Amino acid sequence: MAWSAPPTGQGRMAFDGVLVIGAGLAGLTAALAAAPRRVLVISPAPLGEACASAWAQGGMAAALDPDDSPELHAADTLAAGAGLCDPEAVRVLTTEGPAAIAHLAALGAPFDRRADGGFVQSLEAAHSKPRVARVGGDGAGAAIMGAVIAAARRADHIRILEDTAALALLQDGVGRVRGALVRRGGALIEITAAATILATGGLGGLYAVTTDPVAVRGEGLALAALAGAEVLDPEFVQFHPTAMDVGADPAPLATEALRGEGARLVNADGRPFMADYDGAEELAARDIVARAIESERRAGRGAFLDARPPLIGDMAHEFPAVFAACESAGIDPRLQPIPVLPATHYHMGGVATELDGATSLEGLFAAGECAATGVHGANRLASNSLLEAAVFGARAGRAARDAISRSSRLMPAATPAPNLPRVAMAELRLQMTAGAGVVRDSQGLGALLAWIAAAEAAHGPALPLVAARLVVGRALDRRESRGAHFRADYPLAHVEAVHTRFTLTGAQGQTRRAA
Repeated sequence: MAWSAPPTGQGRMAFDGVLVIGAGLAGLTAALAAAPRRVLVISPAPLGEACASAWAQGGMAAALDPDDSPELHAADTLAAGAGLCDPEAVRVLTTEGPAAIAHLAALGAPFDRRADGGFVQSLEAAHSKPRVARVGGDGAGAAIMGAVIAAARRADHIRILEDTAALALLQDGVGRVRGALVRRGGALIEITAAATILATGGLGGLYAVTTDPVAVRGEGLALAALAGAEVLDPEFVQFHPTAMDVGADPAPLATEALRGEGARLVNADGRPFMADYDGAEELAARDIVARAIESERRAGRGAFLDARPPLIGDMAHEFPAVFAACESAGIDPRLQPIPVLPATHYHMGGVATELDGATSLEGLFAAGECAATGVHGANRLASNSLLEAAVFGARAGRAARDAISRSSRLMPAATPAPNLPRVAMAELRLQMTAGAGVVRDSQGLGALLAWIAAAEAAHGPALPLVAARLVVGRALDRRESRGAHFRADYPLAHVEAVHTRFTLTGAQGQTRRAA
C-alpha cells in the first residue's frame, strides 16, 4: 500500500498502522519489532538528538558471562529497587537481556569485545558481577542508537516524521486511544492510528541540574495522565551522583564505570569520604552515593571524583567522552579531581504498563523511560535502562502490531496542551531542583506544589506542569524514605513496601502492596 504524505495544513491524517511517539531506543526498537505492520514514528527533533538513549555512557547490563546468570542479575535488580520491583518484570528483563544485546550487536552496535570474541564487561555500583557491556569505554548510547537509527531508516515498514511533536492523545467516545494530535511545522494534524506507543523518555528537563536533554520534560507521562491512564510511582526520580559541576546545562556525566574501575570520591581536602556513609563505599547504590555527595557539599567540604593515575590509567583512551567533557570545561582529569554534584538522571515511575507495554487505556502502549514496567522499583540498578528500553520496547512493538482496531466511534476533537512560556519553564526547573531534589521534606514539597498550582492557573495545564505535579504530589504523599525518594522529615522506610497507582480522573494516591 502506498504511503500518503501528511497534510500541509491543519487536518486529519488516517493511518492504519502503529503510531510511535518518540524515537529513542525504546521507540525505534518498538518500530522495528512491529514489522511487517506499517509504523509511523514521530520525533520532535532529528533522530539521535534530544534523546537520552544516545547520551548513555555506561552500557547495557546483562548476564553474558558463564560465571553470571539472569538469576544473579535479577537479585541485584530487586535489591536496588527497595521492595517495589515487579519480580516477573525483572525476570523478563534479565532472561531476555542477553538476546536483546545480541540482537543489537547483529544490527551493528560495536560492543567492546575480548580477544576470544566475548563481550568486555565492567562493574558498576550495586552489581555483584561485572556485567555491563560497553562501547568504546563510555560511548554505548551513541553507538547503539547509531545502529538502531540506521536499521529503522532501512526498514521498508517504517516512516519517520521529524520536527513533529505530540500535543494530545486522540480518544474515541469510549476512551480508546486512536492516535495523537501533533504539531508539524506550523500545522496541527490529527493522526489517527490503530495503536499508539508512547516512547517519549523521562523528565530530566524539569530540573535545573540534569544529565538529560533539557527538552525532555515528561510530556509523554503528562499526555497519558491527561487521557486518564494509570500512573505508577512518579515520585521516584533518580539522581546520578557524579554529574560534572562545571556550570553546563545539561551537566556532563562522569559515568559510574569510573568508580567501578577504581576512581574515588574525595572532598576539597582530598580525603575519601564514602566510607563515612556506606560500607560499599564508591560502589554503594546510586541514591546512597548521591545523598553522600549532597551532604558533603552542604557541609561546605565539596565533592570531587579522583580519576587520576594510578586509579584510572589512560582515561583519554578508556573513557573518551568523559575526558572530552573535562577538556571542554578546562579540567585535566589526569592532574586534578573532577568537581561533581548529583543531577536528575532517570525517572523510575511513569505510565503503568503490563509486560507487553499495554497501559490501562485500550489502544495505548508505552515503553522506555516514560513507562513504569515494574523493573526499576524505587531505584534503578545501573545500566538497566538501555536494556529495559530494548527488551520492553520490542515487546510493546509486537503487542501493538497485533492490536486489533475496532470500528471507529465518535471521536471528539482534541485540544492541544498549552505552551509554557520560557520564563515560567526556567523558574519551574529551579523550583523542582530546590523542592523535589535529592533530599525532600514537607515544607519544600508543599511550597513547590503551591507554585505549580499557581503556574497552572496562569498558563493552563502545560505538559511540563502536569508532569511536575504528578511527581511532587506523590512525593508529598509518600511519608517515608525509600530508594531514590528521601524525606528528611520521614527518614525511615515503612516495613511494608506499597506502590502509588492512580489516575488524574480517579482516586488520588491510591496505594497497593508491592508484589
